[in-house]
Amino acid sequence: MNFNASVSTLNTTVHGVHGDVAGQSVAGGNVVDITTMNDTHVINDQYNKSVTIDSTINGRVGDVGGSVGYTSQAVCNSAGVSTDPVVTAITSNQECRSIDPSSTVNAKAFNIGGDVGLASSAVGNTFQADSNASNMPVDTAQINSSFVHSTVNGNVANVGGSVAATSTAIGNNAQIIHYSTGN
Repeated sequence: MNFNASVSTLNTTVHGVHGDVAGQSVAGGNVVDITTMNDTHVINDQYNKSVTIDSTINGRVGDVGGSVGYTSQAVCNSAGVSTDPVVTAITSNQECRSIDPSSTVNAKAFNIGGDVGLASSAVGNTFQADSNASNMPVDTAQINSSFVHSTVNGNVANVGGSVAATSTAIGNNAQIIHYSTGN
């Protein structure tokens, strides 16, 4: 359970770098990552009612010989389970009642020799499970009542390579991979 604010802010001013420039900001409410090689029974309950989950990057970059990359991510609840036993049983309940998982990239990049990449993502609930267990029951529930917000503001000029800007806002996301080992 999380009832407090999670805030991450990265402010940069960079000029005259011969190589690359990279910056990353991440804010998370509840995060769990479970990896086992045994029979596994997972019960995951994540509840978040925080005031805010906010990740922000403010970057000003100029005269860089290499590439520039800024990535901002905010997530309310995140769970990952990876196992390789005979039995994997998973029950996962995620509830995001935070006001907002919010992610923002504000970037000004001028005279860049390489590529420029700007990425922002905000997610309410995300769940991922993978296993080669012959028996893998999964019960997952996701409730999101938050405002999920992602923004990229870019002012880019005189770039020698490519420019890519991506902004993603997702309420609920689940991925389950069950693969066979041939047995």
